[in-house]
Amino acid sequence: MPVDVLSVTLRALSFLTLFQAAGIALFVALREPELPNTGRSLRRIGILAALIAAAFLLAQYLLEAGRMRGELGGVLDPTLQGIVMHSSASLALSSRLLGLLLIVGGLLRAGTVGGMARVIGVVLLLASFTFVGHTSKDALHWLLSLVLLAHLSVVAFWYGGLLPLYLVSSQEPPQTAGWVVQQFSARAVWLVPVLLLAGLILATLLLPNLAALRRPYGELLIAKVVGFCALMPLAALNRWRFGPGLQRGDPVAGRRFRQLLVAEFVLLATILCVTDVMTTFYSPEG
Repeated sequence: MPVDVLSVTLRALSFLTLFQAAGIALFVALREPELPNTGRSLRRIGILAALIAAAFLLAQYLLEAGRMRGELGGVLDPTLQGIVMHSSASLALSSRLLGLLLIVGGLLRAGTVGGMARVIGVVLLLASFTFVGHTSKDALHWLLSLVLLAHLSVVAFWYGGLLPLYLVSSQEPPQTAGWVVQQFSARAVWLVPVLLLAGLILATLLLPNLAALRRPYGELLIAKVVGFCALMPLAALNRWRFGPGLQRGDPVAGRRFRQLLVAEFVLLATILCVTDVMTTFYSPEG
């Protein structure tokens, strides 16, 4: 129905922008002293992403009452809005908005206080995903929540770090850009297996049986795995070939590096959108 399509679109857009804001906040916290040319731009982009994410979140939250009725007119129903207000969706929204507010405040302010605000904001953003969805209703909620937090932390680091890497590789001196890329890649080598392991644990605990892989939830989960596998050679090329070339000042390597970053960004954004559809319309139990 149109209201469902609009809702899932707003939710997907909020995912993309809030993970971007979270990733930039983490990137700035780790690398800003080394970025004289791009630090200020990254702060501005992070603030803009956070504000846009907040707008999408509010719009999607207001639309929940419409989804309950099955038509846009439900948005104006005070009874339905009251039900939404007292649901777990309200708690998740509050946590996300507060997290985004702290990220904006942290990006506006330099120093230790700003850094702490950004980190706390990212934690609140990611923790909000444990308040709703399938993991929140499972008997192993505490375990699933920890695994989901680990999974989402890597997603925020990876997806949210691609745009900063693009800017750094094009605007910072080759040695600086190469060093930043090397440090990012060194962390990613350890974090990407965590992403895979956490995803496997979530799938194992949530799916009732192997037959569930032939239902829509399982089919979309397989699509996510395929997307993840497609990311690996792209990341490996940048890690072992074009990243070192960038540090040597090779313009061709720098151009290829940025092209692969764009491909990674598109793939990760697609995976986030698939996750949105999967968790909005389907359940592991079918």
